Amino acid sequence: MGGDEKSVVRLGFIGFGEAAQAFLGGFQTEATVSASAFDIKSRDPKAAEKLASAYHATGTKGAPTPQDAMSGTEAIFCLVTADQAVNAANEAAPFIPQGTFWFDGNSCSPGAKKRSAEVIDAAGGRYVDMAIMAPVYPKRHKTPVLLSGPHAKAAADFLASLHMNITVVGPEIGTASSIKMIRSVMVKGLEALTAECFLAARKAGVDDRVINSLIASDPAMDWRNRGAYNLERMLVHGARRAAEMREVALTLQELGFDGAMASATADWQARLAALHLDARADDLIERTDRILAAL
Repeated sequence: MGGDEKSVVRLGFIGFGEAAQAFLGGFQTEATVSASAFDIKSRDPKAAEKLASAYHATGTKGAPTPQDAMSGTEAIFCLVTADQAVNAANEAAPFIPQGTFWFDGNSCSPGAKKRSAEVIDAAGGRYVDMAIMAPVYPKRHKTPVLLSGPHAKAAADFLASLHMNITVVGPEIGTASSIKMIRSVMVKGLEALTAECFLAARKAGVDDRVINSLIASDPAMDWRNRGAYNLERMLVHGARRAAEMREVALTLQELGFDGAMASATADWQARLAALHLDARADDLIERTDRILAAL
């Protein structure tokens, strides 16, 4: 092999949605990678065509089973919906190559992460609790990511070759996910409060007065633009956010709280997502009017 040739990093993906495609696209700009992926949506004929396009665009080998996606890999990124994370680990564990990293980047409670870690490590893999701390676009693989667990330091060294933006936060499974889940109480909760406050204000015909009062109380916040942005996030990503907030509620319950605020946030996120509205570039008032018309 010539001295100028770069070694190929072999990656597997379980779940090939937005996060997986964003990460892989970023990796490919700075490293030589070979990728294969399995996504449960491939079993749905309507979704399979879209997945095939994503595989083609990223040069990824679409795999018919998790076993096929993991064969010969050095690291596997598990990026599925929160409610499928433990199932994905259970299904993949019998086939994981010995010593392969399993990066669990799903928005799950620490308890769910620990259950997944047990089966992956028992099968000879190296489980890493990964928390993705911001939207994956536009930064892709440079999106801030937290790692924790007994293999986190070794995993960080591996991910350095892929130029990821990594911070190791501790040796225990659950530390990274706790930070993300508890932060989401505030971030996704503010989105839900935005919906309840501004939709009610608009319906009551007092939206200008409410917004002006908020500005007077907190002039540092651009309430109109932030409100429009929060509603857009819910319309586009509300289903995924709702699933995450149910895991947040479980996280709080594991800590002895009832998780009532997180559960209510999940309800609002799911409700707006179910409207299936186009989140086109409109301002706060136009967006609230469209949502109210659809509710």
